Amino acid sequence: MVMNSRKYITLEELKEHNKPGDLWISIQGKVHDVSNWVKDHPGGEAHLLNLAGQDVTDAFIAYHPGSTWHYLDKLFNGYHVKDLEVTEVSRDYRRLINELNKNGLFENKGHGTLFCFVSIAITFMACVLGVVVCDSVLVHLGCGMLLGMAWIQSAYLGHDSGHYVIMSSRGFNKLAQLVTGNCLTGISIAWWKWTHNAHHIACNSLDHDPDLQHIPVFAVSSKLFHNMTSCFYGRKMVFDPLARFLISYQHLTFYPIMIIARINLYVQTFLLLFSKRKVPDRALNIVGIMVFWTWFPLLLSCLPNWTERILFVLASFSVTSLQHIQFCLNHFAANVYVGKPGGTDWFEKQTSGTIDISCSSMMDWLYGGLQFQLEHHLFPRLPRCQLRKVAPLVRDLCKKHNLPHRSLSFLDANIWTIRTLRAAALQARDLTNPSPKNLLWEAVNTHG
Repeated sequence: MVMNSRKYITLEELKEHNKPGDLWISIQGKVHDVSNWVKDHPGGEAHLLNLAGQDVTDAFIAYHPGSTWHYLDKLFNGYHVKDLEVTEVSRDYRRLINELNKNGLFENKGHGTLFCFVSIAITFMACVLGVVVCDSVLVHLGCGMLLGMAWIQSAYLGHDSGHYVIMSSRGFNKLAQLVTGNCLTGISIAWWKWTHNAHHIACNSLDHDPDLQHIPVFAVSSKLFHNMTSCFYGRKMVFDPLARFLISYQHLTFYPIMIIARINLYVQTFLLLFSKRKVPDRALNIVGIMVFWTWFPLLLSCLPNWTERILFVLASFSVTSLQHIQFCLNHFAANVYVGKPGGTDWFEKQTSGTIDISCSSMMDWLYGGLQFQLEHHLFPRLPRCQLRKVAPLVRDLCKKHNLPHRSLSFLDANIWTIRTLRAAALQARDLTNPSPKNLLWEAVNTHG
């Protein structure tokens, strides 16, 4: 008689191992102890800490190719989850990923990367040439807009290279990240990975998703008015009189702030790179940032006066604001929740927290494929050229399981976003909402 030597634990017992130093996860029912390995996780600690003590099969499949599965063997602690039940949604999701894998969609990356590099190079050189050679103010403004477009395309390339290998090797892929991110845009790829990976895992969680934590400037939900603690940044998001005042008019200030939002990204880059936090490739990131802050001021110095320099910067920032707005449209008006993401409702959380932007295929270059936000969240390793192909499959799967699949025009997405911001703004104006009073705020709002 063969004895069953397997050791089993329940999901409730698994949940007890959900903190630093005692961190277990389950993948396809096998339990892995990642307590000591979490700091070496290439995607950062946030993934594992947010999903600790849960079955994370769907999230793992979404982020990792088949070639990484053998690394799990050394983390397996010998336990299996005996009461794990896989939902029909998860079964269909895994079947769809297998189908995409068999059809080679994850490996077929098209020629978009080459075209994007060429367009960035041409746009950037045209900008520099126009600034150096021409004396026309209008030409200089046009060059500022060209630079903004180059920044947008560089951000998309950096985003692509952060999710999957776009170059011939991982070494060249890292180089592409540093060039398109740090050197060309002045925004650290290390900062992007740190926040963006957490955003994907905890999509639209008010206390875990850094992309929704914009107090005191923006708040997409009145739940943020209760001094909620950011589990990502490890600090309290204080709804003080200043926050109340700014949020009360956020639906009016949204677009102007999007124009200068890039400044915040520069600040966040410096705060991370010069913090005590562990930063992968810190030195390389700092060198890349130094490259940006060398060529950009030199380019501005070629303009004849400070008026044109300021207008040039505003022109470039105004163009990049289109990208900042797009990212907000994808999430601000979607459903939000409080708490950690659940490992067993991965598909549901992504459908709930995302909004697609419907547009012609001719506009894919402008949106960088991210108009298919839900598809990107479900298949983050999928090359952007394949997202349009899988969108109908995702739509059918959502319909089958009665889950939302919102695809709005650019105009409607803006309307939804402003409506969401206005609703929160009106709630922020409610004097019965407990918050220290601000005399300036009360004076401005005395007559409604």
